[in-house]
Amino acid sequence: MSNIDIKSVNTIRVLSADGIEKAKSGHPGLPLGAAPIAYELFAHHMKHNPKNPDWKNRDRFILSAGHGSMLLYSLFHLFGYGDLSLDDLKSFRQLDSKTPGHPEYGHTVGVEATTGPLGAGMGMAVGMAIAEAHMAAVFNKDGFDIVDHYTYVLGGDGCMMEGISSEAFSLAGTLGLSKLIVFYDSNGISIEGSTDIAFTENVVERMKAFGFQTIEVDDGNDLTKIAKAIEEAKADKNRPSFIKINTVIGYGAGKKQGTAGVHGEPLGSEALATLKSGFGFNPEESFKVDADVYDNFKAINEKNAGVEEEWNKLFKEYANKYSEDAKKWDNYYSQTDASLMENDEFWAWDDAPAATRNISGSIINRLKDIFPNLIGGSADLSPSNKTVMSGESYISKDDFSGRNIHFGVREFAMTAITNGILLHGGLRAYCATFFVFSDYTKPMARLSALMNIPTIFVFTHDSIGVGEDGPTHEPIEQLAMLRSLPNFNTFRPADARETIASWYAAMASKNTPTAIVLTRQNLPQLAGSGEAALKGGYIIKEAVGNTPDMILIASGSEVSLAVEAAAELEKDGIATRVVSMPCMDIFEAQSKEYKEEILPRAIRKRVAIEALSGFGWDKYTGLDGRVISMDTFGASAPQDLLFKKFGFTKENVVAIAKEVFNQ
Repeated sequence: MSNIDIKSVNTIRVLSADGIEKAKSGHPGLPLGAAPIAYELFAHHMKHNPKNPDWKNRDRFILSAGHGSMLLYSLFHLFGYGDLSLDDLKSFRQLDSKTPGHPEYGHTVGVEATTGPLGAGMGMAVGMAIAEAHMAAVFNKDGFDIVDHYTYVLGGDGCMMEGISSEAFSLAGTLGLSKLIVFYDSNGISIEGSTDIAFTENVVERMKAFGFQTIEVDDGNDLTKIAKAIEEAKADKNRPSFIKINTVIGYGAGKKQGTAGVHGEPLGSEALATLKSGFGFNPEESFKVDADVYDNFKAINEKNAGVEEEWNKLFKEYANKYSEDAKKWDNYYSQTDASLMENDEFWAWDDAPAATRNISGSIINRLKDIFPNLIGGSADLSPSNKTVMSGESYISKDDFSGRNIHFGVREFAMTAITNGILLHGGLRAYCATFFVFSDYTKPMARLSALMNIPTIFVFTHDSIGVGEDGPTHEPIEQLAMLRSLPNFNTFRPADARETIASWYAAMASKNTPTAIVLTRQNLPQLAGSGEAALKGGYIIKEAVGNTPDMILIASGSEVSLAVEAAAELEKDGIATRVVSMPCMDIFEAQSKEYKEEILPRAIRKRVAIEALSGFGWDKYTGLDGRVISMDTFGASAPQDLLFKKFGFTKENVVAIAKEVFNQ
């Protein structure tokens, strides 16, 4: 533990405190307490090259306790990530700055994952470790370990309290993810005070029960002990590792050290002066970095650049010896749609009635042969979700080459893990559960959208059509919830061709997650459906004479109902157009001209039909229209009785449409 190491750690602390003080907002406690952990890891143990932050075999680091973001930004400035300047540190938490309040993936160079909600980073780290293990199993050859890196994640007491951490770590231990190393910044303080008021469990014993190697460091300021713990963690080739490091929140901040007050508010001038004086800095100076500190980080970077150069040489030799595997590697990272639009086999389907969940299952098994980097699974519901890739094995502790994943009954962590797989790079991934349980996936689906990553969600059992399982399993408000998410495409296809279009959109997407919401019950194949579904909404049945008096709009299983009702209305002389709306999100992105073509403003007699909450449909029906939807929870009964009970019958649709037409 050299003097320059200690000075570098303290520079990180002071820069972090200065940034928070200038912003008059932020969380200084974690950066002050955990700076030695981050410095020791980045300086002496991690493979990374700030000049090439996307190097594929780099070690990953996720700050799960994202409120401590100034710790990352100070590190990134000193290491030279993205040319993050002192002015950027001075702009902490300001509009359009590179240094937002919490780390945001794709916004600040070096940030591996968006970590606002506590525990989210833990789940995504598990996903990254799974991706590393899978990629290693696929690509590494004798003597050529081109995939060989660690995933590190740092969190605190809050991350360990959140249930998502337990879900994710339980799976990590089951899988024996030995390249996953978790740092637990254990300072015993949360916003409300001592963690003892709500958190007294033995966390180390919990992690042992999950199957982790556990290591404890009694002094979070001792770089030598931290270094030893990291090396001990790396030495275990069979288990993930959990390093509990006892730290002092707000270390060095005078009277505020070790208190809840230092967790989430600036130090104030007195405590900041005490901090600087205690670490040998001039209290009158702010954002000051001495030349020898910059020189230290420069020397570290030169060493790390050499590590990447060695890997580049190794990969070149690998490509010469295993040219087909090198091409496959490039294909994994190219993220193209593999010309699916021109693939007749992909778009083919017969006219037999079928549940869209079954159709989706068949499509997954077409896609697996087109996209060898597609992996995924379900929250213990794959037989119902139809998400198994046939002929492919499951990822396991003994063999990570499989492409199916047993997530277990862990919807929350499943989604975070899937995000982490995508963030790692090289793979496309999907996850699945019953649609009603999308509530459990929502927080991490929101992060998918925030991070602009194309996570794919397969949600089945999409309405009261679930039937006998009753209201606990019948989704009502979930579709409106997902439709409300920015940068998130929610498809509810009406038949096979629309289901295929949904999967095409999901696989073609580069920056937007996609949910595909599917039926349990059989649906007819509809004349007029097809690739037009890629516009989100389209005319699936035109009115007689091509001049409609009325428009019926529906999604999913209710489209066929709308078609049947339209036929009845036309018998009575009401020319009726049917618009299928599989994806409102994509329809809203179309041109004004296209939307006017599908839903002309002059035609105000409109009825929307959807066996879920009607929230949001009024933007299409207007003041003169009606929405046939669910405004209560469902019930337990056979599906046919439920659709009749709640008004999803041809007779009811026709009756309401006539009321609208005649008003």
